[in-house]
Amino acid sequence: MFIVHTVSELRQLLQLAHRQKKTIGLVPTMGALHAGHLSLVQACKTQCALTVTSIFVNPTQFNNPEDLRNYPRTLKDDSILLQTHGVDILFAPGEKEIYPEPDTRSFDFGALERVMEGKFRPGHFNGVAQVVSRLFTIVQPDYAFFGEKDFQQLAIIRALVTQLDEQPVIVGCPVVRENDGLAMSSRNRLLSETQRKQAPLIAATLMQAKEKVPALPVEEMKKWVAATINAHSELEVEYIEIADEKNLQPIKQWDNAIHARLFAAVYARPVRLIDNIRLS
Repeated sequence: MFIVHTVSELRQLLQLAHRQKKTIGLVPTMGALHAGHLSLVQACKTQCALTVTSIFVNPTQFNNPEDLRNYPRTLKDDSILLQTHGVDILFAPGEKEIYPEPDTRSFDFGALERVMEGKFRPGHFNGVAQVVSRLFTIVQPDYAFFGEKDFQQLAIIRALVTQLDEQPVIVGCPVVRENDGLAMSSRNRLLSETQRKQAPLIAATLMQAKEKVPALPVEEMKKWVAATINAHSELEVEYIEIADEKNLQPIKQWDNAIHARLFAAVYARPVRLIDNIRLS
């Protein structure tokens, strides 16, 4: 596995692959890797001749400076893990490589970015679009792989490629969970012992909610999910939403709700966890 830290090094490595028209896949990450990331790597290796994984903690997508400071950085361990799993190139740039000048671009994703994560984390998706579009320009991949745990992000990135000249195929990969149901996340390692014991109750509650469709009306469902999670001392709901997975707009009733998905954002202070499941 090649490990490169500059755009020029990466482009030099990719020149031959581009000339030979090899299929290049990109797995963008912020590091602190886990089995969820590795499932993206495996999907990439299955579909592409060359797998590039990036590790970059992107400052422009953090609206909370403390969250940026606390985000786990484990490049040495991540490098070993990626090499073990057959990644061809690890791109681990510094901030100046991604943003040689301040990125002042402003993206408009309309209604997609005004709900859920976009509502509670202003500016977050603009930062995501900035870094992902830069990576697309640098790597010029044929495919790019993202996890469905960040379902709204996946929808935003699919909208992003329609606005760009670089248009890789965006591949969404299923949520990967711990044995106790907790959605895998780099932030999980920041949980205290007590928080880690209670965190799986988020997924368990979402799964229980699915069994209540359509008997329990939508608004009552959201209240029940929030109250059930909030009943646990270490967990505090930020939002619960039931939305159409095609356009992410809230669903008000079950009639004709054929693409309903249940979304949750929950604090185990100061760690913020998200999860989602399809309901129909």
